[in-house]
Amino acid sequence: MRRKASLVLLGIAAFCTALSPLLRWYAFPRLARIPANEYQAVVLQAKNPTLLDYTRMKDVTVPEVSIVQTLRGNVAAAKQVRKETGRDVVVWDALSYIADPHGAMVSEIPERYVFDAHSQAPVHAGGESVDGDPVRRQGIEFKWPFLTQKRDYYYFDAQTRTSAPIHYRDTEQFHGLKVYYFEQTVPWTKVPLPKKMPLGVTPAVVTAAGMERWYTTKRMFWVDPVTGAPVNGEEIHQEEMRYIGHPEKKPLVAFAGDVKMRPDYVGSTVELVKEKRQLVLALTSYLPWGLLGLGGALLTAALLLEVRGRPGAARTAKPAPEPVPA
Repeated sequence: MRRKASLVLLGIAAFCTALSPLLRWYAFPRLARIPANEYQAVVLQAKNPTLLDYTRMKDVTVPEVSIVQTLRGNVAAAKQVRKETGRDVVVWDALSYIADPHGAMVSEIPERYVFDAHSQAPVHAGGESVDGDPVRRQGIEFKWPFLTQKRDYYYFDAQTRTSAPIHYRDTEQFHGLKVYYFEQTVPWTKVPLPKKMPLGVTPAVVTAAGMERWYTTKRMFWVDPVTGAPVNGEEIHQEEMRYIGHPEKKPLVAFAGDVKMRPDYVGSTVELVKEKRQLVLALTSYLPWGLLGLGGALLTAALLLEVRGRPGAARTAKPAPEPVPA
């Protein structure tokens, strides 16, 4: 009976030990994926920024500017790309809408971002674009990969339409989470004007006026390393309208401000990430290590039962005869 029980325990131990790496290296890449119908919205604010008043063509200080960023999963487009490429992808239709203190539009820039559902690597299909212009992304945008590492990543900048390293700087505590802090500085670069601007202003009108748009930013993210989701973001952002061929003329400040996530969105984002990270940890840590430990414990129990069940295991040696006195 003990032998049968030890064999059963040995079989279960082998199953648990084999299942442990399968969960981590086979199930995790297939189960940890961004849903195709994902929807996210976040509001950022800049307090007392400088903004260009197009009615007077003068830069002024305003109390506040709001930036509403939305990411909407396009399920139909993702299915089409999957048919074309054979890859499990997500298609995000993103929109950055900037509004002045009265709610009037300052600019509006749409994007289409196509990426691998697990690795977040860009997939060059499905009409990836920025403001209607085709682009070919390199690196990440919006989100880091699952199990983010302490290293630099290439990050796509929608203004310049180029990618550059975003640097890991430190590990910090943020709202009870251990997060990685990343930082990127984009130097002054000539960039296209948004196609949607206030008062019917168009890129052609600005060019005809002999001006062009330049931009720089210091970009900062605090990223949960388990899910790869940013829980906080900030940009020290500057834009100028410069006179073409006249560097001696003082440029107009189109925008200058410290853009931060609104506190209520920081709180809701942190709570959502805390919930999602438990699912990732279950597949990468809790279950694999738990099954490995259980397999080891069952193996030990099986060996003990096997030893105790052997015939003659409990026998003891006969005592030696006492010597006969002379």
